Amino acid sequence: MSRGNPDNLRRAAAAKSAAAHSRADHGIREMIRRNVPVTFRGLAQTAGVSLDFLYRNPEIRHRVEQLRTQQRSAPPAPSPPADPDHPSSVVRTLTVQITELKRRHREEVQTLKSALEAVHGENLELRRRLGGHRPHPAEISPSSNC
Repeated sequence: MSRGNPDNLRRAAAAKSAAAHSRADHGIREMIRRNVPVTFRGLAQTAGVSLDFLYRNPEIRHRVEQLRTQQRSAPPAPSPPADPDHPSSVVRTLTVQITELKRRHREEVQTLKSALEAVHGENLELRRRLGGHRPHPAEISPSSNC
């Protein structure tokens, strides 16, 4: 059995990395828009990416460090009273919940895709073992249909 096409694997890895990079960019913009401190942990949670990815990506790492420094040196913005029924609090809470649901959904879809690929492989292997021989309808005895 072959180990797969290396070019396809490289393209898939590049696509996965590009998607994570895009989610991180969007996460940074979202954190700035919501006026929350930009941290590696906060960005990882907001963007649905790993801390390892953020630390290993020089461009994103530099942006997070730069924004963190800017936010520390900037005077704190006056915070509105913490009213849990305030629309922005509700939106923030729902946004966090949706982000988490999307992350879990992506993980579940990936797990299901992996399982489906494995089953397709097993199916192909079994079909090869049978040698493509399909019994003729006359070969099937009536008693085997029970």
